Amino acid sequence: MTDPRDAELETSADKSQLDDHDREVIGRAIEEGNGPRLDALLAPVHAADIADLIEQMTPQRRKQFLELYSGEIDGDILSEIDESIREEVVEQLPPEVLAEAVREMDSDDVVDLLEDLEEPEQQAILAALDESDRAAVEQSMTYPEYSAGRLMQSEVVTAPEHWTVGETIDFLRQEDWLPDQFYHVVLVDPRRRPLGYVTLGKLLASRRDTPLRDIAEDSFRTISARQDEGDVAFAFNKYHLISAPVVDDHDRLVGIITIDDAMAVLDEEHEEDFLRMARVSDESHVSDGPLQTAKQRLPWLVINLFTASLSALVISRFEATLSALVILAALMPIVASTGGIAGTQSLAVAVRALATRELTLSNARRVVLRELFAGLLNGLGLAVILTLAGVFILGQPMIGVVLGLAMIANQIVAAMGGVLVPLTLNRMGLDPALASGTFVTTMTDMMGFFAFLGLASWILI
Repeated sequence: MTDPRDAELETSADKSQLDDHDREVIGRAIEEGNGPRLDALLAPVHAADIADLIEQMTPQRRKQFLELYSGEIDGDILSEIDESIREEVVEQLPPEVLAEAVREMDSDDVVDLLEDLEEPEQQAILAALDESDRAAVEQSMTYPEYSAGRLMQSEVVTAPEHWTVGETIDFLRQEDWLPDQFYHVVLVDPRRRPLGYVTLGKLLASRRDTPLRDIAEDSFRTISARQDEGDVAFAFNKYHLISAPVVDDHDRLVGIITIDDAMAVLDEEHEEDFLRMARVSDESHVSDGPLQTAKQRLPWLVINLFTASLSALVISRFEATLSALVILAALMPIVASTGGIAGTQSLAVAVRALATRELTLSNARRVVLRELFAGLLNGLGLAVILTLAGVFILGQPMIGVVLGLAMIANQIVAAMGGVLVPLTLNRMGLDPALASGTFVTTMTDMMGFFAFLGLASWILI
């Protein structure tokens, strides 16, 4: 008779990804300390999915998992694990397992791993590498953080520019050190300066006697090892690059950056901007504990508490107005909250445009004017609705008029603030995604309350 657990094992083993049932089965295997069963369950699963599984565990469960599965942790899995918990995982791996995993990784993945570790762990990993690999990694570590030199891999397939297709193919077949994946053969001169590159597709489709220089790609461009990785990712996205050679200060080839690494940077920057716009630390992770999560969020809550106090101060100046018309207290959030939404809409577009280089000083005036008129039109549309509501719902047309006028003013402020605040912060060298939201929200709240209560004091009382 078949054991139900064996059925569970077979069901999971047929899948390349983990679903909720698989995670439940894996959880039971960990609780039972059943290492062989755990190995069998994860054997067909992609390294990225195993890394996701590790990231989503609590620290205690992760420790149990690594004790059972550590022998199966390889370079692919280690390079996929999020940097927020990578050091924790590395510390729990047996030295021989860590050494073998690191030897399987490309040099750029090893550099990425080292950046998040303390000095003792760094030295242990460097000691596990072959002499040539260690030298390449140490060279990459000499470049500034977040630079192309840290992003590149040192394994580059090169050929002299005078070679033919046949000579190159013969060379590739004879070498056993080639990267697992590469897209171009880089043409170099005797001083190892890159002159162009040839795609593998053209290499295989051309006659053997064709000179490499005759089938070189027009898209060829080099990247300085000191260039910011954000600029590198932007160049890959803009010019549709697949890979690009990296050169040192003397224009000598030192490595290559591939599209997967460039797109990873782009993804990280977008994720970072998204979290910062919500005033959440970009180091936050679902595996963080309550205390750590609270510590990351509390500073921004304190700042928001201060800015909210400014709005309260504005309201306090109109105490007599509120006392005379109590209904105003119920209506004032309408103007402020709608302005906040409009400001967030404008801000999201502006921050994204700055990140993708669509918004620059050359077109800033046009974008600001567009937001101005868009805010005015939105304000007019909402003002009509509020005026009609004042007539037919509240039975007080003038309150509707006050709401409408305040809405027009606040929509203009929200639209303008949403683009001018990030532009100003960016010009000052500050991250617009990090602080813009606080300023824009404060502006719309204060303007909303001031415009509504000020107009009410002038028109209604």
